Amino acid sequence: MPQLSEIIQALESFAPLELQESYDNCGLIVGSFDQSIDAALVCLDCTEAVLEEAIQSNCQLIIAHHPPVFSGLKKISGKNATERILIQAIRHQIAIYAMHTNLDNVRNGVNAKIGEKLGLSSLQILEPMRGQLRKIYTYVPPTHLAAVQSAMFDAGGGAIGEYNECSFMTPGKGTFKPSQEANPFSGQVGIRSEEEEVKIEMIFPQHAENAILKALKSVHPYEEVAYEVMSIQNSCQDYGAGMWGQLPEPMEEKVFLEWIKQQLKTSCIRHTQLLGRKVEKVAFCGGSGSFLLPKAIRINADFFITGDFKYHQFFDAEGKIVIADVGHFESEQFTPEIFIDILSKKFTKFAVHLSRVNTNPVHYF
Repeated sequence: MPQLSEIIQALESFAPLELQESYDNCGLIVGSFDQSIDAALVCLDCTEAVLEEAIQSNCQLIIAHHPPVFSGLKKISGKNATERILIQAIRHQIAIYAMHTNLDNVRNGVNAKIGEKLGLSSLQILEPMRGQLRKIYTYVPPTHLAAVQSAMFDAGGGAIGEYNECSFMTPGKGTFKPSQEANPFSGQVGIRSEEEEVKIEMIFPQHAENAILKALKSVHPYEEVAYEVMSIQNSCQDYGAGMWGQLPEPMEEKVFLEWIKQQLKTSCIRHTQLLGRKVEKVAFCGGSGSFLLPKAIRINADFFITGDFKYHQFFDAEGKIVIADVGHFESEQFTPEIFIDILSKKFTKFAVHLSRVNTNPVHYF
């Protein structure tokens, strides 16, 4: 029976909390990290009905996409649904964990699941994130080059898109003069030494910094390890908002609309005027993605699929693209499948239940 901390580690290895947006509240909402968990309920929204389902199913953990608490609470008196959920969760010792915009912003997250359901290929991030990459420089004696390199790769360094273990090496000479208190790997106390070294450079995502530095120091032979970490402004191909992909074969616009309805299990799509052309390139974003419309137009997408478009925002298509608003819930309804995939691969003796409660607050007549 795993502890909650082990489950959280698996979830955050997939979608680090550092990737959440500033307004969000991802992570552990209720619960204790050392709590033992033998069953979890996964859902899109943690509603009162979902919490009752967890109680009846003897689940000690609820994993939701949308956090039940977005802003600070000054009182918990049960006057609204959020407060009642927290009271009941604590009373029944049920932990609540949320993976929201951090799961939106990873390559294999919410949007990849939409692309999978729509049968799209060659998926790419629509708006890659900036400020997420770091570059490390360190200096290693040739005898320990392979060990240091491998440790840093294993900790998450050197990944660029579809390529791993990427680095650059420059041979050179380093100087040092050990003090009387030093215990040098080579050279003599009080005497300046000159040693052959190799400079290693590699890129890594910022959330992996602690792990990479720990790995570097654990295998490096020097008593004092020299390294530099720099922020870089390159866009990150693995993290960002929205995605786009290609249909295997071009479709007529009306046929594609029917395909969307079928695959996303919806009977209603709000859309802009059809443009009378074949659909090949499709941009999309789970949830509220209207802010990405300019990006979708810029890449010459034929369709942009998302939810929560407002009336006046539909005019922004300007005959350049077809906007298809499928609804917030409809675009994200398959997200709990990601939780199941993560946990079933990591924990073989652990029950994961998919909630049977339809939490969509929007109804159509």
